[in-house]
Amino acid sequence: MNNKINRDSMGPIESFYKSHIRESQPHAEAVRKATHHPIETSDEAGERPVSSQKASNESGNTVVVAPPEFRFMYPEFLPDPAMQYRNRLKEKLERMDMLQRRSVIEIPEFYTGSVMAVTVADANSPNKFSRFVGICIQRGGSGLRAWFILRNVVDKQGVEILYEMYGPLIHKIEVLRLERRLDESLLYLRDALPEYSTFPLDMEPERRLNNLVVPVNPLKVKLRPRPWLERWERQNLQGVEDLNLPQRFYDKAEKVAKPWEKYDLMLHYRKTIPAEEQEKIFAEVHSQLQQQDLKRKIRRRRGSDNDQ
Repeated sequence: MNNKINRDSMGPIESFYKSHIRESQPHAEAVRKATHHPIETSDEAGERPVSSQKASNESGNTVVVAPPEFRFMYPEFLPDPAMQYRNRLKEKLERMDMLQRRSVIEIPEFYTGSVMAVTVADANSPNKFSRFVGICIQRGGSGLRAWFILRNVVDKQGVEILYEMYGPLIHKIEVLRLERRLDESLLYLRDALPEYSTFPLDMEPERRLNNLVVPVNPLKVKLRPRPWLERWERQNLQGVEDLNLPQRFYDKAEKVAKPWEKYDLMLHYRKTIPAEEQEKIFAEVHSQLQQQDLKRKIRRRRGSDNDQ
């Protein structure tokens, strides 16, 4: 009787182990394939052409993988990380509108520190258009609310204009000098000497020798004496010369500093979009941006042939 009870009790256990082994076989096969095919790093992927960055998912379908530098080239495609403003349907519709707007006008790659020229429709201008040249001191916003600020010194007076990147009044956006600076925001140029923000209004585009690398300008600007618009000594600025302030200013800055924030993982999580979601968003817009770029190149080639 003991043998019968043991035999009956072992039946479900044996079936459980058989089903568990059967379910674990696909996982073991996936692990075996992963060990035989090493994961490609971002540096290796960046060395290949953009059009060849493709992968296959588990079902065998081809999935387009956007280059990792897209998050720096097109940050406006990423939604606002604040959860109270998140709406997946609204974000998808905005990306469709942004791509549609990019098919009408060319919005080139630019960064904070790039010298740009923007032409907008102006009803009060004689030719109905006005053009402004300046250095990009800040950019922000997400989706259709993306914006950037250009600054220039005209007649010894600092002039700043905030443009909506996808505004309907913008007629043309040109990048005259593509470069980056040591800081993400150049608002301290408001308190700097005028020569750091002065650019000719008829400035011509500069030709880049290396189209693969965006140069970083290591220039350090010199600020005027206090008073300033902000307490720049309390910000970790890399593109500013020594401020030559009394020691008490640096002591106060050290008291209000929050060095622990760079180790706060939850704070970083709330201020950014997860990498997995970024990959999905950029993979969605990558192919359409490529097609638009190809159409522009064909259009320019036809235009140059007609001129000849």
